[in-house]
Amino acid sequence: MGLLIALLIVVAVIGTVVVTNKRSQARALEKQRADLEPVKQLAFEDVTAFGEELQKLDLDMAGKELDEGANADYQRALDEYETAKRTVDKMTVPDDVKKITTIVEDGRYAIACVEARVAGEPLPKRRPPCFFDPRHGLSVEDVEWAPPGGTPRDVPACALDAERVKAGAEPDTRKVMVGNERVPYWQGGPAYRPYAAGYFGAFSPMDWMFAGLMFSAFGGFDAFGEIGEGMGDAIGGIGEGMGDMFGGIGDGIGDMFDGFDF
Repeated sequence: MGLLIALLIVVAVIGTVVVTNKRSQARALEKQRADLEPVKQLAFEDVTAFGEELQKLDLDMAGKELDEGANADYQRALDEYETAKRTVDKMTVPDDVKKITTIVEDGRYAIACVEARVAGEPLPKRRPPCFFDPRHGLSVEDVEWAPPGGTPRDVPACALDAERVKAGAEPDTRKVMVGNERVPYWQGGPAYRPYAAGYFGAFSPMDWMFAGLMFSAFGGFDAFGEIGEGMGDAIGGIGEGMGDMFGGIGDGIGDMFDGFDF
């Protein structure tokens, strides 16, 4: 009889753990899907914009002689576009967007190389895209800029955004939906960090700048305090949940023992 009771206890504990684990996995999967959709839409829009740039390049190059280098760069841009389209369709997690923006960044540089070769100009220096909206293409210079309430920093900008910032105007910023509000993509939350990493990851100082911007956007050191409080509440909640779980198991075992005469 004692062995049977022990087995029942083990089965009860294992069953509780399995159910709890499945619920946690379901919640994690639901959150992953919720995070994926807006990021996937963002990637689709960027790939579409890249395709439109290729169409414009095709019109601009019509009737012009392309040398071997220009043809190679042109083909590279076309290949990157096809790869980016396939990769968007296969996205399963927000982190997949990094592959796409890395591909698009390289493809845009290939377009710039084609244009330079045809114009008889030196190949452009490999610079990061415009920080405010990577769809603007290669940046032309770094400008000092500060987010509202944030610290000034140098960011790469396209010619038009550099002009706006220097004039004290707002740059043309890429925005995303967070809840019911449109915010700059760098304030969109952790799901959007891979999006920026793909564009700017090859330029390590930019990656640190982006991390600092994300940090300042969420309230500086106050944000860490709030995160700490949130983690404390979460750990406390987990502890209470585990206590309730084991308390429930204990009650169940007690009831089970009441059913036996010793």
